[in-house]
Amino acid sequence: MFFQVRFQKAGRADVWLQSPISLDPIAVRLCTVPVDCGLNIIYEDADLLVLNKQAGLVCHPTKGDAMSSLISRARLHLGPNPPPHLINRLDRETSGVILMARNAKTAGELGKVWEQRAVQKEYLAIVHGTVSADSGTIDAALGKDTQSRVAIKDCVVIGGATAQTNYSVEWRFERDGAPFTLLRVFPRTGRKHQIRIHLAHLGHPIVGDKIYGGDEDCYLALVEQRLTDAQRAALLLPNHALHASAVRLAWRGAPVEFRAKPEPWFEEFIAQTSSEPRQHLSV
Repeated sequence: MFFQVRFQKAGRADVWLQSPISLDPIAVRLCTVPVDCGLNIIYEDADLLVLNKQAGLVCHPTKGDAMSSLISRARLHLGPNPPPHLINRLDRETSGVILMARNAKTAGELGKVWEQRAVQKEYLAIVHGTVSADSGTIDAALGKDTQSRVAIKDCVVIGGATAQTNYSVEWRFERDGAPFTLLRVFPRTGRKHQIRIHLAHLGHPIVGDKIYGGDEDCYLALVEQRLTDAQRAALLLPNHALHASAVRLAWRGAPVEFRAKPEPWFEEFIAQTSSEPRQHLSV
């Protein structure tokens, strides 16, 4: 006698097998049809999965859709293997390097590296205005913005959590008569929204930042699905121009570096300028 058994893995095609009643499920090897998970894989081995996260994608699931978050897409990619462990996180609109551990042992090892602050992170940011100093350090403590209507918004506060950000100017340019600066940014601490707050505190908010760009109603309007064409035009970009371009760490006795190129819209914003043409954006 044969049963028709239905096997379904989230994000994989259903597979129907004709199987005898004495079937040992442990011995069954499912041949599923791979799904395009929309992942930009930088590096992958038995222990690590390193991705270039696209802007607009959350790291953790916020709804049941298997494609709605980076971690759920990674689960689809890995199939029946153990679920991955997210090691670092980026805001929804921030693109760039994300590390995932493919097993608990690796997650523990990487967790210790992060706890020891033995990780160097590098970002690219396009900000409003001309940053005059070629390089600098922003040393300003952060805490909750109690005056804001945005619940997740923080700000520079006296007595807050210590936060330091180094930056250097990559390029100063103009678009449609307005000045902008491309910065290379190195956060020395890892506070929530740290780079976005610090650059706004410097007087140079990130282009497209809906919370710290000067009009927080842009964020509320986005959440409430009432963002106007005028607000979209003022933002200049659909996502804020912050990209995690590199992560460096000592991994199992050797220095490693993972780098990620920004998305085309990021590079196009820089390329389409009225300043002297820039031939290549060095990541």
